[in-house]
Amino acid sequence: MINILMIEDDTEFAELLSEYLAQYDIKVTNFEDPYLGLSAGVKKYDLLILDLTLPGMDGLEVCKEVVEKYDIPIIISSARSDINDKVEGFALGADDYLPKPYDPKEMYARITSLLRRYSKSNNNEITAPAGDFEIKGDTIYFKGEALSLTPAEFEVLSLLVKHQGITQSREQIINTSGTMSIDSQGKSLDVIISKIRTKLGDNKRIQAVRGVGYKLV
Repeated sequence: MINILMIEDDTEFAELLSEYLAQYDIKVTNFEDPYLGLSAGVKKYDLLILDLTLPGMDGLEVCKEVVEKYDIPIIISSARSDINDKVEGFALGADDYLPKPYDPKEMYARITSLLRRYSKSNNNEITAPAGDFEIKGDTIYFKGEALSLTPAEFEVLSLLVKHQGITQSREQIINTSGTMSIDSQGKSLDVIISKIRTKLGDNKRIQAVRGVGYKLV
């Protein structure tokens, strides 16, 4: 599960976004008060969603303090449209800036993209938490044995391994694949998943999440 720290004084907005992200196994903990948010143990979270207009402390000040003390990706989510705020936010170290209002789908896409970039930059060799999977270069090992995968199968499985336990939408999987072509019914992805399951010898490791996509368990 991805744990996200959110500092946002619009509680209704925060609740709506939290409910949407929950379907992707993303838990959002929101604080209206920036001082409480900063004292909530920032380093235990995977990402920060930060509003700029906050009570008692400007969001840009919060951004500066977080960047100085923690290594955590930051997405600024703000209704402030001044280009200077956006420029300063990036200058302080924010990784993304999403103006309000926006579709929660876009926030989800930005979260997964940003976490994927952080994962690649921090560790080129990723071992799944359960220890069954390991990625070394262009090879994936399952229980110590190298898997013989096509390029498309490698792309799909490596994405699921890197985000084990987290649902990846069909669109997310397809968009991150550089080799997979998909027909209008999306059956190419289903065929690839089926072939990966066969090569794993375990149909239960990759679960279909109805109406959303797949996740590795």
